[in-house]
Amino acid sequence: MALTVVLVDDHTMLRQGLRRALESEGIEVVGEAADGDEGVRVALATNPDVVLMDVSMPRTDGIDATRRLLAERSEMRVVMLTMHIDREVFDSALKAGAVGYVTKDSSVTEVVEAIRLAANGDRAMSPRLAEALLAAARHDTGGIISTREEEVLQLVADGLGTNEIAERLYISHRTVKNHLASIYEKLNARDRTQAVLMAVKMGIVKLT
Repeated sequence: MALTVVLVDDHTMLRQGLRRALESEGIEVVGEAADGDEGVRVALATNPDVVLMDVSMPRTDGIDATRRLLAERSEMRVVMLTMHIDREVFDSALKAGAVGYVTKDSSVTEVVEAIRLAANGDRAMSPRLAEALLAAARHDTGGIISTREEEVLQLVADGLGTNEIAERLYISHRTVKNHLASIYEKLNARDRTQAVLMAVKMGIVKLT
């Protein structure tokens, strides 16, 4: 069964191009909207697997629309689409409940991957955005996660459990759990798998 998507963007040509690209990849576009208000109505009426939502639109922007949509139907998966990389907007989108964030200069492959990840319950981010956010975070804070947290996360990516990580790093089981909790918060991840996926996209860890 094909994945279903609603496209919400105020540029008709962009929506038409996205529709053709997605349908060529076997993704069914079940609705379109030109602003946030209409996007909420169409998404609620069609109940797609994923809503691809532009950030900047007249009347109601994508972030407000996402917040309203998820207040009505919390299980809906929203991927934000934007022209610009902006940490403040990115954070606002995540707080509104979006599970993905891709830039409009992303390839069709990247957009399709983001949609499929979102539909499967994972978070998705375009590589260019991930690199820019990581660079900004490291510049602003000296590192989005600490060196020790990177070590813990790499061991998680290598498949080690909590006890094994504690033994490898000569720290307590509780300390490992504290590091993991901090990692989840900083990466806005709900579990180990999601944290590793985000960290791989951001270039923090590598899968071996």
